[in-house]
Amino acid sequence: MVDKEKDHLPRDDYLMRLRSGDLDLSVRREALDWIWKAHAYYGFGPLSLCLSVNYLDRFLSVYQLPKGVSWTVQLLAVACFSLAAKMEEVKVPHSVDLQVGEPRFVFHGKTIQRMELMVLSTLGWKMQALTPCSFIDYFLVKISCEKHAEKSSITRSVQLILNIIKGIDFLEFRYSEIAAAVAISVLKEVPVQEVDKAITDFVIVEKDRVLKCVELIKDLSLNKVGATKNTTYVPQSPIGVLDTGCMSFKSDELTNGSCPNSLHNSPNTKRRKIDGPSNGSSQS
Repeated sequence: MVDKEKDHLPRDDYLMRLRSGDLDLSVRREALDWIWKAHAYYGFGPLSLCLSVNYLDRFLSVYQLPKGVSWTVQLLAVACFSLAAKMEEVKVPHSVDLQVGEPRFVFHGKTIQRMELMVLSTLGWKMQALTPCSFIDYFLVKISCEKHAEKSSITRSVQLILNIIKGIDFLEFRYSEIAAAVAISVLKEVPVQEVDKAITDFVIVEKDRVLKCVELIKDLSLNKVGATKNTTYVPQSPIGVLDTGCMSFKSDELTNGSCPNSLHNSPNTKRRKIDGPSNGSSQS
């Protein structure tokens, strides 16, 4: 599973290009802002949100959207969210009904489908992607020396993961490294010497990189990023965050199962659907 991890990561220079301005950071921010709103509206599980971010970052790292064409950002966000929902949720509305939150542009189903196919092709059809959630149970068990990770620990870990993946700082790390750092941060009550021994015994991650990630999480915590400023980053639905009991982790196999969740009613508001770049406020 760790060997496959690199196949599900953005291109190596993605973070550098975002920080240097070579890639427009506002494109990623705008897309994720809408994905977070849509995810909270429908109360989908946490894995569909992680996958949405994964698809978006991998796509943007290898495909640059046309500059100055703002509707493409919205279309890409809808496509990534739709694909992630189809991968993880039991009940998924039609793609046209996923366009909630008064978006600037609303697209026909065929237009969204074409964008989905572009995303699928660009990502090499590798949609069962690994995320930090894929590894979290393994590290919680390793550090706590328990046979199974406690549900409360998984819940706190998932909350922390969702709090940090919207920013770009953690793009520096592999998903397994993030999961290890999150597990250490969550299991604060475990004696320091046991944590240190567990990190030393980690085979699939490098100790120095995990500790660097832990320090970054501490910095974010001190700045109250996860607690106050970014509370909107975590889905507001209790289904979206707390229903982690459906996550069928197996620490010995390092795999994660799907997370079926109930679905809120689809929006019934009628909106003008478009095939191309047209404002949602345009006259019919």
